[in-house]
Amino acid sequence: MTQAPTPTPTPGDDPRKDSLIEYPSQFPIKVMGAKVDGFVHAVTSIAKRFDPGFDASTVELRDSKAGNYLGITITVTATSREQLDELYRTLTSHPMVKVVL
Repeated sequence: MTQAPTPTPTPGDDPRKDSLIEYPSQFPIKVMGAKVDGFVHAVTSIAKRFDPGFDASTVELRDSKAGNYLGITITVTATSREQLDELYRTLTSHPMVKVVL
């Protein structure tokens, strides 16, 4: 008697296998925008909404060469692909944010 072959799992069967990220993990995100008052606070406030344990003391700031733009690196504790997707959507839709990497 032959045994039926086991079905080959498709990538959509287990969402954890669709990602190269192991959760939870520390995940850096670079956010760029005009260097204006309130920009850093806006970005860190969004980070705290998605990661209640977010530590604002880990934020890294970098001015553009001409000093008109500011790069902010935030490091959040990523707990799922959905969390990161929603965080990226929220950041990119903010009027002060120009680019999110």
